Amino acid sequence: MNYADPNKTMVPPPGEARCPAISTQEIIAGDTVPAPEWVRQESYTYLGDEDISADRYISADYAQAEVERMWPRTWQFACREEHIPEVGDYYVYDVGPYSLLVTRVGEDDIRAYFNSCLHRGTKLRHSGTEGHATEFKCPFHAWSWNIDGSCKTVLCDWDFPHAPKEELSLPQAKVATLGGFVFVNMDPDSPSLEDYLGPDALAHFKAWKLEDRYVYCHVKKRIPANWKLNQEAFHEAYHVLATHPQVCPSNADANSQYDTFGDHVNRFISPLGVVSPHLYGKVTEQDIFEQFVIGDPSSLEGAVRQLDEGESARAAMAKLYRKSFEEANHVDLSDVSDSELLDCFSYSVYPNMFVFPGISLPMVYRFLPDRHDHRKSTMEVLFLRPKPTDGSHYETAEMQVLRDDQSFTEADEMAPGFGGILDQDTDNLLLQQEGLEAASKKSLTLGNYQEIRIRHCERSLDRYMAMPPLDVDWRTQQKCGRH
Repeated sequence: MNYADPNKTMVPPPGEARCPAISTQEIIAGDTVPAPEWVRQESYTYLGDEDISADRYISADYAQAEVERMWPRTWQFACREEHIPEVGDYYVYDVGPYSLLVTRVGEDDIRAYFNSCLHRGTKLRHSGTEGHATEFKCPFHAWSWNIDGSCKTVLCDWDFPHAPKEELSLPQAKVATLGGFVFVNMDPDSPSLEDYLGPDALAHFKAWKLEDRYVYCHVKKRIPANWKLNQEAFHEAYHVLATHPQVCPSNADANSQYDTFGDHVNRFISPLGVVSPHLYGKVTEQDIFEQFVIGDPSSLEGAVRQLDEGESARAAMAKLYRKSFEEANHVDLSDVSDSELLDCFSYSVYPNMFVFPGISLPMVYRFLPDRHDHRKSTMEVLFLRPKPTDGSHYETAEMQVLRDDQSFTEADEMAPGFGGILDQDTDNLLLQQEGLEAASKKSLTLGNYQEIRIRHCERSLDRYMAMPPLDVDWRTQQKCGRH
């Protein structure tokens, strides 16, 4: 069926239209090394075509309602396990007004305490910090807690007969781990992380083996846009032609695949080593291959720049990447699919996490609202490297915080060429934020397929916004603990 018929004599039902070019699954099926099941799965659901109200991006009242209804009820990526490798290590995770002390209490026991003294509310540790503790002591009046959350000291306890120490354990959020990630949820009645993700996404997470990686680059930057606009800029490949035209010769943007899994996870697969359908007839296989080799000199130095007769650029790129990664990491990747080596897999775990689980350069994004201004947010980028297989020491990267006016290219250890791509993405966001506020059309119109991930996330938000504000007595959370 030709969906691109200019006479529109054949119009498919809503949600069934696809780019008439070769599909993502057809591209992957032609690879030399076959892809695993999690790559070959398709799971798109049409979710309607109504406009999305702009109020959710420009209204301070809406942002406050998110803080009360959505943020405390959802599972969120708080840190990596390697951020807190030893008993007593802690990591402060903040979202909006909430602050949690994510603490390793035992080898397999991680807890998340609400970061607030039970005396007069002072934070026990500053926002954005991590470190090691034998106790958590309030700097104001010296009340203190053991790392297991039990109350250690009430200064002048003779004056507090109404507040016995055995009733003053620190309240806890729920904690779960998966793939080396530590997740938290402030709602004691929330579903398990496994149920939240659903069986398909859970199986995908387990297949990636990201627990065998560690963070070697961690960059944070404030973005002049609402947190949802910030993350939605990365939900689709529809923007590639206009925003990243330099990558189109080797990026199958318009024929990318989009999937939704349950209520909280979605993804796209964007094949690389294949020309954009927008450039059909303008780019040769040799052009695709040369752009790739020239564009990644660090890992492909000295690579042959000429395709063999009849060889596709994608096949040659997979061969080069496999060899380069094997030599750099002393591993055998003969059974790893071409798709896992080359393609862009982007998974969103609602509300704040993106995972890109490729073999050569897995990375994670995190998006969070600015506590004081709903028109601003933060974006974090974490790159993951394989842990040494010989047991040798590795250093988990400290987070670099860029100034608002700095380029992502200025971050240490940023992947070659990638900082510029991030700058292109984020440069659009101030214009979008201000444009929505200036518009006479107070809504966003989304594509049924290429922008399904945006609609999927906004539907998730709608479900939480329909709930009453979460009001949980702190005593019910004293033993919430690890899930």
